Amino acid sequence: MSSESFPLTGRCMCGAVEVATTGPLLGVVVCHCKRCQRRSETTRPMTALCLAGAFSVTAGADKLRLCASGTQESAGSRRSASSAAATRTRSAPRTPTLVAIRLGCLDQDPGIRAQAHQFVAYASPLEPIPDDGLPRLPERLGVTEPL
Repeated sequence: MSSESFPLTGRCMCGAVEVATTGPLLGVVVCHCKRCQRRSETTRPMTALCLAGAFSVTAGADKLRLCASGTQESAGSRRSASSAAATRTRSAPRTPTLVAIRLGCLDQDPGIRAQAHQFVAYASPLEPIPDDGLPRLPERLGVTEPL
């Protein structure tokens, strides 16, 4: 993706919270965990990582609700959602230098595509995982694992 494509902007469903990233996205995963299925009301949302310093909440910070994840597999991570629509725009993984952006909230094409499927052990039977040649990980992709 060229530098002319930045910033990438996005918003929650109700528009109360707006976000932006001024730096490149480091990777994209398709998540098949039950938590993401329930939260996104879809079988497989996509998330991209960016450096925390490149991410900002540009409007509606007072409308954000932050919460710690209550699940063992994501212990130490924090999620944020608009208090009105409860749309998740980002999460902070266990690595404090990174932010995970929900690609569904972006206004533009991020210029990067999925590089792996994670939590495939929990994939919904409603929609088969596509035969796209991407790695399929039964659990979470570690931040130190190369894509």
